[in-house]
This record gives sequence, structure tokens and C-alpha cells, in this order.
Amino acid sequence: MLFRKALKKSPWIVHYDCNSCNGCDIEILATLTPVYDVERFGIINVGNPKHADILVVSGSVNHRNARVLKTIYEQMPHPKAVVAIGACACSGGIFKECYNTLGGADTVVPVDVYVPGCAPRPEAIMEGILKAAQLLEEKKKNMKKGEILNVTKS
Repeated sequence: MLFRKALKKSPWIVHYDCNSCNGCDIEILATLTPVYDVERFGIINVGNPKHADILVVSGSVNHRNARVLKTIYEQMPHPKAVVAIGACACSGGIFKECYNTLGGADTVVPVDVYVPGCAPRPEAIMEGILKAAQLLEEKKKNMKKGEILNVTKS
């Protein structure tokens, strides 16, 4: 059932590595390989946040990358979703109490789906991205016409 809902739209993802040990990044890249073949669900990794629907974040947020993460999030068109991959992106992980760490991705951007683990398996990452795609469909239905044009009121 989750797969059918995810197939309604082909979500494009953009990945940002905040400050990870590369364990999560290796697993994220593994989901893109033919072994797990996340592209069968229409999920494509793009390099430009202006083309992406889902922001995939790995690593803990620190003072230096918080601004970059927020900028990437703001450049994405509405509706958008954020997936935090790994313990560090979810809560700060083992770096949570460090002097230079702000915590997880939710300290800077609103996170929709958390995929815990150190490092999470590719199957869990795929499930998290498909849940985010399902949330995108719900957000799309609930949007007003003014929001579709990416108009924000400040």
C-alpha cells in the first residue's frame, strides 16, 4: 500500500551531509545502486535543491553548516519534506553534547521523517523516503492555490 502511494509521484531527493562520519552516506549511496534500486520507485538523486522534493540530511548540525542547511531547505519548492538519516541527524547522536554541535537536523529545519540507526540499513532509508513521498502527496492535497506558486508571506 505504501509503495502504491509513493508511485503516484516520482520524488526527487537532494542529499546534504551536515557532519557525518560517512557511515550514513555510504548507506544512502547504497540505496541508489542496482542492488537496492530505489529508482524503481521513481526516486532520483539530484544535485540542485530547486529541483528536489525531499531533502535527505545525514550528520549532526553544527554552527558552520546550519546556515547552509537552512539555505538548501529554503531553495526547495513547496511542498517539500525532510528526512533525517541516522542517529546524528535525528538527535545529534554521539556528538550531541559536543561544544560545537547544535543537535539534529530538526534544530534548523522541520523534519518530517526520522530514520534512526548508526548507520541505518538501505531498506530503512528507502522506507523513510517513501514515507516522505506519501507525506508530500498529503501536503500537496492540503495546499492552497497561493502556496502552490511558492509564495511566502513574511
